[in-house]
Amino acid sequence: MLTKTEGKVTFVGKPVVLLGDEAKVGTKAPDFKVVNGALEEESLSKYDGKVRILSIFPSVDTGVCATQNRVFNKRAVELGEDIVILSISNDLPFAQKRFCGAEGIDKVVMLSDYQQVDFGTKYGFLIGGLRLLARGTVVIDKEGIIRHVEYVPEIAQEPDYEAALNIAKTLV
Repeated sequence: MLTKTEGKVTFVGKPVVLLGDEAKVGTKAPDFKVVNGALEEESLSKYDGKVRILSIFPSVDTGVCATQNRVFNKRAVELGEDIVILSISNDLPFAQKRFCGAEGIDKVVMLSDYQQVDFGTKYGFLIGGLRLLARGTVVIDKEGIIRHVEYVPEIAQEPDYEAALNIAKTLV
């Protein structure tokens, strides 16, 4: 059964309903299944032992989402081998792959939740009625504990990159 969070996030000023369980700092990060660009199943647990920054966004075909991926891709070079950035949306893997190729995005791992919306419902980022993910970030430490969560209050705005990156750097 999906829980609903209302009024926490807006999309161009209008409140949206987020479906699923809200991610909370200090709790164990639920494992989830998504698909990579080769249409292979991947999970959060594949990256166990690393600090994980989850960069969540609605669609690579919007300006703010494209910027979010460019910024995290550029900043990834500062992070070292113990931190991985997983960019997650419900875009088809083909669209993600096209975008990454056109933009030179090669430092973040692009993943799609389009099949099962497993990530979206386990972390409470699935927008009811749209089947898109809300914008935000989640930082998970090497032991699998959530250390930072941001649901961007207005989907048309960028996340707080510095907050996620700074917290991740303290966890290595």
